[in-house]
Order: sequence, then C-alpha cells, then structure tokens
Amino acid sequence: MVFSKTFSESDVSIHSTFASRYVRDSAPRFTMPDNSMPKEAAFQIINDELMLDGNPRLNLASFVTTWMEPECDKLIMDSVNKNYVDMDEYPVTTELQNRCVNMIAHLFNAPLGDSDTAVGVGTVGSSEAIMLAGLAFKRKWQNKRKAEGKPYDKPNIVTGANVQVCWEKFARYFEVELKEVKVREGYYVMDPVQAAEMVDENTICVAAILGSTYNGEFEDVKLLNDLLVEKNKVSGWDTPIHVDAASGGFIAPFLYPELEWDFRLPLVKSINVSGHKYGLVYAGIGWVIWRTKEDLPEELIFHINYLGADQPTFTLNFSKGSSQIIAQYYQLIRLGYEGYRNVMQNCHDNAMVLKEGLENTGRFTIVSKDMGVPVVAFSLKDRSRHDEFEVSEMLRRFGWIVPAYPMPEGAKHVSVLRVVIREDFSRTLAERLVLDIIKVLAELDTLPPKKSEKMESLENGKTETSGKKSAEETEREIATYWRNITNARKIKLAATMAGPSVTVVAK
Repeated sequence: MVFSKTFSESDVSIHSTFASRYVRDSAPRFTMPDNSMPKEAAFQIINDELMLDGNPRLNLASFVTTWMEPECDKLIMDSVNKNYVDMDEYPVTTELQNRCVNMIAHLFNAPLGDSDTAVGVGTVGSSEAIMLAGLAFKRKWQNKRKAEGKPYDKPNIVTGANVQVCWEKFARYFEVELKEVKVREGYYVMDPVQAAEMVDENTICVAAILGSTYNGEFEDVKLLNDLLVEKNKVSGWDTPIHVDAASGGFIAPFLYPELEWDFRLPLVKSINVSGHKYGLVYAGIGWVIWRTKEDLPEELIFHINYLGADQPTFTLNFSKGSSQIIAQYYQLIRLGYEGYRNVMQNCHDNAMVLKEGLENTGRFTIVSKDMGVPVVAFSLKDRSRHDEFEVSEMLRRFGWIVPAYPMPEGAKHVSVLRVVIREDFSRTLAERLVLDIIKVLAELDTLPPKKSEKMESLENGKTETSGKKSAEETEREIATYWRNITNARKIKLAATMAGPSVTVVAK
C-alpha cells in the first residue's frame, strides 16, 4: 500500500530552494520580513543577485586589490572575528600592526635608527589617514598661532584641483579653506610654482599627490619642497608638506628608488598610503606615517582603559576588523622587497603593452605618463562623431569596466578613459582589451554621429541667441549630453532593480 502526504510550505527540509516559495516572492527591500527563512534560501537569494555585479578583476576603474593568495585568504577568514581595538585581548595583532608601521616608515626613509619605533597608525583607508594627518597639521598650526598671539580661525590648505574627494571632505568637515591649483590641458597635476605662490601665513600644509587619480602622474614633491624652503626662509613661516601617496607609495620605492618624494625631504612631515591599493591587500586598510613624534600633537591621542589596559588611540572610528592588518603583514614578509619590485615591474610593463596597443590604433591620445602609477589614461583624437563615454558604455558588453570622465577644474573640456593596471591584470588581458576596444571603435564607426544639444535645438526649430560657440564649448556640451544619457540609463537600471526608492552611494 502506498501512502501520500502533503507537506506545508514551512516544511522545507526536503525541498530544493528553487522549488520553495522563497524564489517566488520578491526579496525584502525596505522592512525586515516577519518570519525566518532557511539559511540555504537566504544564501541562494543573495548569491543570485550578486551575480549581476561586475567581475572585480575586470573592474579597471578601481585601484583596489582584487586578488590575494589562498594562504592569505585563510588568514583573513581565521581573523575576521577579531576586533582590532581590543589590543589587550589581541596583543599579537597589535604587534603585527606596529611591525607594518615600522616597515613602511623605513620604506619611506623616515629618520629612524634600526631599533627606533616609527610613529604611525593603521586606518580603514587613505581617506581616514588623510583626515588624521590633516587634523595634526591643523592643531600644530593653531598651537603655534596661539603661542604667537595671532588669529587662528582661518586655516587653509593648498592642493591641486586633481586631488581625491577625501581632501574636499577634510576641508569641509574640519572647517579648513581648500585652495586649489587649477590644472591645464597637457598638465594635469598641481604646479609646484603656483602652489608655493598660494601659500600664506594661514596655510597649515601643502598636499602633494604621488599618483594622481586622474592619470597616475607623480607630482614634483622635490621641487615643491625646495620652493617652500626658500619661501619659509623669506617669510619666517614653517609651511610643511603632506604627501598623499595612496596609490604611489608602494610603487615609487620599488620602481623609482632614486626619486626624492618622501621623508628624505625636510618639509615632508607625514605620508599616507593605501595598503588596499598597491600594498596588495583587499579593501579596508590604509596607513599614515609621521616623520617624528613631534609632528603628531600629543593632545590628539586618546588613552582608554576600559578594555583591560591603558591603550593609546588616534583614529576617527573605534572598532574595526583585524583581517586586513594581518593580510598586510603577510604581504610584506611574503613578498619582501624583491617580490614587491617584481609585481610593480610587471604592472608597469603591462601598462606599456596596453599603451602601445592603443597608440597603434591611431585613434587615441595618451594623457598618462610612463613614470607614475601603472595607469593608462587616453582620449579620442577625433570626437566629432563619438566620444569616450560611448566607448566606456560599449566596453561593458565585453565585461570590461573602464570609466570615462572629464579632467578636473582648468581642463574640464578634456574627457578621458582610464585603465588601472593591477597585480592580476596580465599581458594577455591587456592584449584582449585592445582587441575589444578596436571592435567597439569599428562598431561606433558604423553608427550615426551623436547629437549635441546645439544640433537638437536646431532640429526643434530653436534659434541661437548667442554668437558662434568655440570648439571647446561645443566639445563640452557634447560630453555633457552623452554623460547625461549614460547617467539616465544607470538611474533607470537602478530604479528597476531597487523599486520605488533608489539609494545613491557616493564612492
């Protein structure tokens, strides 16, 4: 005799996830569900949606590391439940951070003896590192002005217009005037001469970039140092330098050891670097190193004792994971100087392969430099029919994520595409990318030219109210038109995926 039994919807132990109700219902978006669901169903739902993300290793927009060795992956997972701030409970992890600080300080030629302890701290990235360095400069400047009986309510900082947005955040959050040196076409980094001219008695520091986000170029820190030394002598000021080496700090010491940009220069008082970029660690680790103890005001350091012992802390956040610190130490001792040099040389060589492949098409102008972060930034020579934003969008069909963007203030009419060459980007991938770009160009050549706002106005019967526009103005409006189209498509896609409410996340 055969017996049959009907199982309820909640009796899911014998069901495949895809045979359950959990794949028939929309995933929760705004409120927590009333009831629990099986762990297998929760995993499957989330995993399925994540398939729609881009492939991290083909994300050529990002400087952040996307591959590490399996042995390091295991160390990360084994320590993922350790809170770094519990120093008394995890003393070895604290010791590993101190070792990293010492190694990086020596790499940057800090004035230390073999057994001296460096001054620095691990952060969640270069943004936090820059905030801490900026606060130290501001407090030192304020203390000096107070001692001299002078006003200390209008601090400013001098940077190039090409700085990363974290500098703008620092200026706005901590009420410091940001004085930007505009770039110009053909020169897309801060001009040290103009920067020195903008310095006044209220300048807390000048920030130089070792590896511009826009084209990977190193700024001339040596020239900036020399100019400020002379200006300080004449003015009696003591304007220091901070080097934002987020991208270049793990490149210059290995590829360009003779380049003077670090603590060998007397006015360089602090340096930040991203461990999660060319430090070769997954996202979530940065470092800031000070030249000496005197460059970090003691009043900015807090001491806590409610975790078991007296612990000094100088961070913007409190709790954070230990995994990335441990991963950084792994990379430093696993690779050593030789290994880092080989990785960076490979990145540079593959960048040159990509650059030469693009030049051979005859369609692009290269705006990045051979010496710098291994980045290839390039723009179309002829933008009369199509532009960089269309190339970027069409490359996504092949899986590539290659950003297109306008250059900073002073050269906004110039738009570029940028490819970041990371450790896991091989020569084979570089050659494949060139082939796919050639395919995109061939397809674009078969399409009708894009329409500018001016052309659309004329087609709609509108007449011009002003004189003839310059070529620069026409290029700018064309770029704006296609940026708007691209952004509208992205917003429409996000709205389709997220429902009635779209959350915009600033990166």
